[in-house]
Amino acid sequence: MARPSHIVVDLAALIHNYQWACQLAPNAQTMAVVKANAYGHGAVACATALQPYAPAFGVACIEEALALRKAGINKPILLLEGTFTADEVAIAAEHGFWVMVEDPIQVDAILNASVTKPLKVWIKIDTGMHRLGLNPQRVEGFYQQLFASSNVSEEMVFATHLASADETSNNFTLDQVQLFTETSKRFKHPVSIANSAAIMAWPEAHGDWNRPGFMLYGNSPLDADHPSSKGLQPVMQVRSAIISLRQIETGQTVGYGQQWCAQRPSIIATVAIGYGDGYPRSAVSGTPVVVNGQRAGIVGRVSMDMITIDVTGLDGINVGDPVCLWGKGLDINEVARHAGTIGYELMTRVTQRLSISYTE
Repeated sequence: MARPSHIVVDLAALIHNYQWACQLAPNAQTMAVVKANAYGHGAVACATALQPYAPAFGVACIEEALALRKAGINKPILLLEGTFTADEVAIAAEHGFWVMVEDPIQVDAILNASVTKPLKVWIKIDTGMHRLGLNPQRVEGFYQQLFASSNVSEEMVFATHLASADETSNNFTLDQVQLFTETSKRFKHPVSIANSAAIMAWPEAHGDWNRPGFMLYGNSPLDADHPSSKGLQPVMQVRSAIISLRQIETGQTVGYGQQWCAQRPSIIATVAIGYGDGYPRSAVSGTPVVVNGQRAGIVGRVSMDMITIDVTGLDGINVGDPVCLWGKGLDINEVARHAGTIGYELMTRVTQRLSISYTE
């Protein structure tokens, strides 16, 4: 009998969420971001499902892009972090990858490369995140160099990235949009600003291209309830099962370090999932799970391969019963809050020990 922990990915929900992103910003083209193995969902499967709908895909690096090409993804693929070495410029041109340009070193690499066909370049402007991007005051010079180069297609795009769009009451997003607009408008090229949070909550940031990632997988990045969240459907379900049940008495403890002590006679279920599968070790007692449609809470420390949950008072609990760690019926963001992290991390940290099955 196989270990019961696994992931189920709902590709129909993925497509629905992509179409919802398009509906929220109908005047933009919507790129599907599938970096980090499609946020843990399987990049090839997700891109294949979205290929009939999405005009382009976004990944972090050339290795991710090449894997998609090898799997038959023929739409344009944007390297969101650009190239890391000079030889990657020629590879990007050969495979038709679009390249984000974020610092002078990348500009020089493109200008000095030997390419078989011109590259489509996205020029990234640093509008306040101060992580990547060209200084707004120096964009003009770099643009003129790239525009004059035969290595670069005339079809350039200007882009930026928002630092706080998930904070719905933080007007720093509007400051970034204003700076970006003032800097980019003179060049009269398409623009790209919005990530998932901006698509959902900041219509001022809807440009010619939007770049949803997290929302495609069915969860809101926003810090508050918002009408746009209602259109999202969870894509990932992390599931396991109860592998043991035991009764303990008042005063007995559960797990490593005796962190949890029973305040009453209790029934404890052991579930085959742990930090070796990517379940967060930081999840505290009380972190929710769903057993047979009933909510229960973790007790004690998360182990490498197992967690323990208190099922006292629940109806009809048996060994082999399914357990949902997050997905439909249990918001990943709620689990993340109990673990002191964010849903993005939970999605992307799931390990290869969890097999993935896909439904359509």
